[in-house]
Amino acid sequence: MFEVLVFVYENYWRGDACPESPQLGRKLSAVGFDADEIEEALRWLDGLHQASHSPDLALTAPILPVEAIAFPATDSLRIYSVAEQDHLGAECLGFVSFLETAGVLAPMMREIVLDRAMAANGSPVTLDDLKIIILMVYWSFGEEPDALVLDELCDDASDRVAH
Repeated sequence: MFEVLVFVYENYWRGDACPESPQLGRKLSAVGFDADEIEEALRWLDGLHQASHSPDLALTAPILPVEAIAFPATDSLRIYSVAEQDHLGAECLGFVSFLETAGVLAPMMREIVLDRAMAANGSPVTLDDLKIIILMVYWSFGEEPDALVLDELCDDASDRVAH
């Protein structure tokens, strides 16, 4: 699925420039992606679209009315559930915390990142996959992270040499 998401990110500069699911599915199939990967990616992208265009509805529990949910304040403390800790792992949660502390991942965007990471297969989610998810969240809002953040999200840490 993540290869499909990278293709979409590279070929459609913003979420609103991306074609509707049926047309995108045909394009991805013509490029040569597997039908199962395409279906999984389209489902994931639909969830991302819902979360980024109506975050109140996408992130609320079905038993609570929308008006009962408040988005986190910038100075709030996020406590991760056991399921989130298990699915994301310490490395991914540490990276999310790093981006938040650096001031480049707002609390609302963090919640969408976590929602989409929880919807991704793989347990725990790898750091490389989380970086793709973060890029896709920025993409869905039509934003591009600043150059240093983009470098951090796209850089392959395995090529780094320790000093």
